[in-house]
Amino acid sequence: MKTAGTVTVPAAAARDAGNAASLANAAPGGAHAVHGSERGTRGQVARLILELGPSTAATLGGRLGLTPAAIRRHLDNLIAEGMIETRTARTYGNRGRGRPAKLFVITDAGRSAFEHAYDDLATSALRFLAERLGQQAVAEFARQQVSELERRYAPVVRGDLGSRVQALAGALSADGYAATAGPAPAIGTAASAGEQVCQHHCPVAHVAAEFPQLCEAETEAFGRLLGTPVQRLATIAHGDGICTTHVTCAGPRGPQGHHGPHGLRGAGAQADNDTTESGGLFL
Repeated sequence: MKTAGTVTVPAAAARDAGNAASLANAAPGGAHAVHGSERGTRGQVARLILELGPSTAATLGGRLGLTPAAIRRHLDNLIAEGMIETRTARTYGNRGRGRPAKLFVITDAGRSAFEHAYDDLATSALRFLAERLGQQAVAEFARQQVSELERRYAPVVRGDLGSRVQALAGALSADGYAATAGPAPAIGTAASAGEQVCQHHCPVAHVAAEFPQLCEAETEAFGRLLGTPVQRLATIAHGDGICTTHVTCAGPRGPQGHHGPHGLRGAGAQADNDTTESGGLFL
C-alpha cells in the first residue's frame, strides 16, 4: 500500500514543535513547573543548540531574537535541568585580551529528551497505521524507509565480502549506529564462520521494540547489499546490548547484489531465543 509512506509527515512536525514538552517533562516538576511561553522558548533554545552544535549566548540570542538577559535566563535554566552544559571555546594563535568565549552544548540527557520525543511520536504513528491498515502496512512502511538507506549505501558497499562488510559498517557508523565489523567467532570445527556486523547504537530501538518489522526490513536490506545470506542474532530492541548480524560466506552474488533462491533466512527473521545472547560476540 503506497499510503504507508505518508506516515513520515509527523516527524517533521515534531522538529518544528521544538520538543518543548519533552524538555519540560525532563525538568524537575515536569510541564506544570514552567509557564507555557517560557517552556516553548526554552525548547527552541535547546533545539537550536542541538542543530548548531557548540554556540555562544550571543549567537543563540541573535538567531532567536532574544535579549542578552532573556537568553541567559533560558540557558541558566537548561543548565540547571541538565539539558546543556558549558565549554570554553578553543583558541588558536594569539587570542588577544579578554576571557575566552563560553560555548553552550547539548548534554546526553538533552539529546535523549529529543530522541524519546521522536520515539513516542513515531510509535503512535505506527500504531495508528497498524490499526487502520494492518500489520502488513507497517511492514511495507519499514521497507520503504530502509530502501532510502539501501540506495545511499549501495555505491560504497563494493568489493569482496570482507570489504563489503567493512563498508557497510562504515556507512552505518556515519548514520549514527556506531557499527563495527569483522570475522564472526568460529563455532565447532567450521573452517570459516563468516563475517559479523555489530551495531552498538540504534536510533529507533524504542520503536522497534514494539514494531520488529523495522529490524526485519533492515536485515533484508543488509542481505541485498552484501549479496549473501545474513541472520540477525541479537537486537538492542529485543533487550540485547548490541545488534548483531551474522554474514554467511557462502552464497552467490547476483548481478544486482541480490540473493539467489536461498536468500535471507526467513526474510530477516530473528534467531531463536537461545542465540540472542550474542551481543558481545564481536569486540
